[in-house]
Amino acid sequence: MVNKVNKNFLKTSHYITDLKLCSVRLIDNEKFPWIILVPKRNKVTDITNLNSKDQVTLIKEIVFCSNVMKKIFKTTKLNVEKIGNIVPQLHIHIIARKKSDSSWPLSVWVVKGKPYKKSLLKSMIKKLEEGIKKRGDFSLPPSPQSKI
Repeated sequence: MVNKVNKNFLKTSHYITDLKLCSVRLIDNEKFPWIILVPKRNKVTDITNLNSKDQVTLIKEIVFCSNVMKKIFKTTKLNVEKIGNIVPQLHIHIIARKKSDSSWPLSVWVVKGKPYKKSLLKSMIKKLEEGIKKRGDFSLPPSPQSKI
């Protein structure tokens, strides 16, 4: 069953594309290159709620998107996190970090976010969309339901 994206994500992130299991969304914070993967499954709050096949696909998509983020943002350090304290819907954060970013070496949550300007937002979404499509196997055409 396809899952609707949590309303908090609709307010704080932007749709990029769909993979086999997950929707990929850009967090609206220009201080950090930051995406989330949201599995398209109903009522899933933890990785253990996924069946075995989906668990394997999730890990593959995390690795795939991590490699895309490393390549696009030329970083060797990523924060990959599953938290869910505020939004219980299962989602994985993938954040490209650099020693020069505004909260290094602390968490990205210790500094106030800064929403993208429209022009930068469009270019970031395009860059990520193209990076995912170039790299392959997991990308699928955008699904109208995921943009809701």
